[in-house]
Amino acid sequence: MDTAYTWLILGIIGALIMLGIQFYSKRALTAKKIIEISLLSFLVITVGLGSIWASIGHSFFANQVAASIGWATGSPFQQEVAFANLAFGVLGVLCVWIRGNFWTATVIGVSIFLLGDALGHISNIFGTGNYASGNAGAVLVLDILVPMLLIGLLVAYRIMEERAVRSAIKSLERSL
Repeated sequence: MDTAYTWLILGIIGALIMLGIQFYSKRALTAKKIIEISLLSFLVITVGLGSIWASIGHSFFANQVAASIGWATGSPFQQEVAFANLAFGVLGVLCVWIRGNFWTATVIGVSIFLLGDALGHISNIFGTGNYASGNAGAVLVLDILVPMLLIGLLVAYRIMEERAVRSAIKSLERSL
């Protein structure tokens, strides 16, 4: 299996561990809680730690990464990509402590970045016939899959939050 899937798999494992802890501690495990825990795990592990790992690759192993993508080595673009990855990595990790609209901003930013990467990979495939594994393989799939997963979980979470607020308001109104 391609190592590019590692951070997605670790995000799934992290979510399962956190859900297990929630379940075995006898806390309520609602659909909203399952979505919240899953989203948090993907933000912290897949986006946060995965992006920091990608930043290390683009910084310290730039020539190997460029070769795996099928691009020329020695280009300063690697350092720019490394800092972009580092920025999203820090945002992802901060999602442990900062919630609410910060999650939304992180999902929007990393989704634009990854979908833009996917567009670049696809353009490179059709423009130059570059089918290198780092251009046309798992990285391309993940550049599309991860944003779709994050956006889907975020939308579901926001819908659940809104329903909970409406329910609380109705309950309060009934008690008055």
